Amino acid sequence: MSPKCALEKRNYPPGQHGRETQFRRSRASDYSRQLREKQKVRRIYGVLERQFRRYFRVAQQKSGLTGSNLLALLESRLDNVIYRMGFASSRAQARQLVQHGHFTVNGRRTNVPSHHIRPGDQIAVRDGSRQRTYFKQLHELAQELSVPEWVKRDTNKLTGEMTRLPERTDIDLAINEQLIVEYYSR
Repeated sequence: MSPKCALEKRNYPPGQHGRETQFRRSRASDYSRQLREKQKVRRIYGVLERQFRRYFRVAQQKSGLTGSNLLALLESRLDNVIYRMGFASSRAQARQLVQHGHFTVNGRRTNVPSHHIRPGDQIAVRDGSRQRTYFKQLHELAQELSVPEWVKRDTNKLTGEMTRLPERTDIDLAINEQLIVEYYSR
């Protein structure tokens, strides 16, 4: 928040009824917390509502915990895997790089950020894209970043591989996936 923000100066919302609503807003409803958690995960991964609902249905059909399955599906998207490899500084940048066709999956060029990556899939920067200044400088930048255990990468060749599906313990985000499951179970 900026220093000019009204909430920085006072601990209650601005306006005529600011102090009064402070008491009414003391506790968020269960629905509110569930919705906020779902929206937070959607924003983190850059997924639209319809896509997110589809991911949830697929996660429900798999065996195991639905919340963990959902996060594993979201983590195995191509744009997220590229972000986790350190080839992009954010998921949004990884999404744009994929959309511009800079990556290949198992030797085939793809421009679909939501492409599902399976364990053993090889991801590489396309030969034509290696000459761009971004990918020439990427070698030094990527070496500084650590990668999760479920991903392997070679910064010299600008390639990587997803070795296994991520587990809940591998995902370091502060997400309560149980609230998302409860939201869709209403």
